[in-house]
Amino acid sequence: MNEKTACKAARQRTGPLLVSRCLAGEPCRYDGKDNLVPAVRAMVERGEAVAVCPEVLGGLPTPRVPSERQPDGRVLNRQGEDVTDAFVRGAACAMALCRAQGCTGAILKARSPSCGCGTIYDGSFTGTRVAGNGVFAQMLLDAGIPVRTEEDAAETQP
Repeated sequence: MNEKTACKAARQRTGPLLVSRCLAGEPCRYDGKDNLVPAVRAMVERGEAVAVCPEVLGGLPTPRVPSERQPDGRVLNRQGEDVTDAFVRGAACAMALCRAQGCTGAILKARSPSCGCGTIYDGSFTGTRVAGNGVFAQMLLDAGIPVRTEEDAAETQP
């Protein structure tokens, strides 16, 4: 995604976009790193986007053991712990922020167990991808809020 495309998408919205905090350069990934997309950071700095990390909002630490959504919808970490409650709690907090800020679309981190949209990892921790959505992405979609990832946001607008 380039900045020009991101800016155009933001200007065409009636409200701000919601974006994954890691895309804005915050080190909140499971490994303590970020997934900086400069155009996303610029949108946040200009007030055109609101950055959230549902996993952190749900009480998970940074860094944390990697997690993947299972075929039955639960979220387990690599050690086999069920962390579904933290993911659901964080998604609910992020949804409340989305509504409070009047966000009208989202650009979220691809393949994340929280934010992935369209494709996520299959829960086996082998890097295998399957069709599906992260917990938060699904919550947004169920509420009628358009979701894209940083990978497809350049081609389509949320």
